[in-house]
Amino acid sequence: MVIYGLFIMGVCAIVGNALGYLLGNLLGISANVGGVGFAMLFLVLVTRKLMNQGKLSKLAESGILFWNAMYIPVVVAMAANQNVVAALSGGAAAFIGGLAAVFAGFLLIRPLSALADTSHPVADEAEKSA
Repeated sequence: MVIYGLFIMGVCAIVGNALGYLLGNLLGISANVGGVGFAMLFLVLVTRKLMNQGKLSKLAESGILFWNAMYIPVVVAMAANQNVVAALSGGAAAFIGGLAAVFAGFLLIRPLSALADTSHPVADEAEKSA
């Protein structure tokens, strides 16, 4: 049931954003600094602890796992949108720096994937059970 993960995700998002704004104020910046990262960290830690203690039903676990999987792509897309707007308003140097980082990321995909472990435990377990 997807709805079960919303409360925990919402609380983690509120606490993470509050800490992000607090950190920004401590650094003298009127912005959220790392709030999304804090929220994602809290979401992973809280859900893992609750699952290990067995305090969640299977429906709640599946809902939380769904929102864990959805949360990261949504947040990355929102952050990317903000970064593009900031780069365009920041001038040519910021825009060129962003393009250079994306290009470097594309170039590093093949070398990094060569370093990765080629065994897939999930696929291996699925083949054994079939």
